[in-house]
Amino acid sequence: MTTAVKKRAGLADYGPAFVGLGTVVVFFVAMEILVRTGIINRFIVPPPSEILGSFERIVVEEDVFNRFLRTLGECLAAGVLLTVFGVAGGVIMQRYRLLQQACETWVAALASAPIVLMYPLFLVIFGRNSMTIIMMGFLSALPPVILKTIEGIAGTRKVLINVGRSFNLTPSQQFWKILFPAALPNIFVGIRLGLIFALINVVGVEFLINYGGLGQLINDLSERYDLAGTYAAICFVILVSVMFFMVLEKIERWLRPVD
Repeated sequence: MTTAVKKRAGLADYGPAFVGLGTVVVFFVAMEILVRTGIINRFIVPPPSEILGSFERIVVEEDVFNRFLRTLGECLAAGVLLTVFGVAGGVIMQRYRLLQQACETWVAALASAPIVLMYPLFLVIFGRNSMTIIMMGFLSALPPVILKTIEGIAGTRKVLINVGRSFNLTPSQQFWKILFPAALPNIFVGIRLGLIFALINVVGVEFLINYGGLGQLINDLSERYDLAGTYAAICFVILVSVMFFMVLEKIERWLRPVD
């Protein structure tokens, strides 16, 4: 491959990132103009320049790093639970056809249910602490892991299963050597979706019960009517979500480098 071809390939790889970044810049410039000209009320949406200027203040004065670590710890705890119980639940449901027929629709319905509204019940059960946040994040993120695990195992190619039978593999060997490896791509997709849902719900519940990390920060700033700081904190959560998604993609590629 020539140097010119390599350079073009490199530019093509970074092209989507440049377009995305440019779109964000254009959006913020447009918002700045709209707010400065009074088309958008600055008492509802502050100018992006003020939001950007508030980042340093919330980092220095609001202990963002420790709040971030708390939220991250809650997300990781919820992630461990949903990985273990979600994958196990999907395997069991796919293994027993009657159980899958009875429960799969309910699991799919749970994925679209506003579980966050159940936080008063979780407060009664677990109290106003991190366990409530972790369990709500876990429950809201469970359905995609279960459903994608079922889909992955059910989608295993028949030729692979027949090869396993030709070697007289036991059901356990068939699962660990054929079904589970074939289902891993779908399972990874389910875990990634579940972790994103967990992060959304963890921050949301922190906001609602005013306890914990980044969600509580947004609640505190909004109650002080610090608009610029509130929007800066929301932008910080969005950045954390984007970074979270990118890290999950990198981990997935590392765990299964060959499709």
